[in-house]
Amino acid sequence: MKWLILILGIAANASASVLVKISMIPPRKFPSLADPLTALVNWPFWLGLGLYGMAFLLYAAALARLPLNVAHPILTSGAVATVALFSIFIFREPFHWTTIAGISLVIAGVVLITARVA
Repeated sequence: MKWLILILGIAANASASVLVKISMIPPRKFPSLADPLTALVNWPFWLGLGLYGMAFLLYAAALARLPLNVAHPILTSGAVATVALFSIFIFREPFHWTTIAGISLVIAGVVLITARVA
């Protein structure tokens, strides 16, 4: 159950980032003082904000079941790696060999940090 909570937290965090990015792509606009009503119709922004809240609650639930030095690296690095992959597949952002190398090093680092706990 504790690992499912972490996976759901990673998914919520990464999905929130994707939705906030979508909310800033035209024709959508970032809410401003000049046109505050645009905030009301920008549903990806609000959904992303809600998912960030859910990710925080899942992180708190994971901390109740796992040590901080396990939960935090897994959740944050998992979200970083997932967002990097989403940016490639959803937004067609540039993909370089350094992206794979970076994700691999992050995963290796987390494995080393958490190896004795799992």
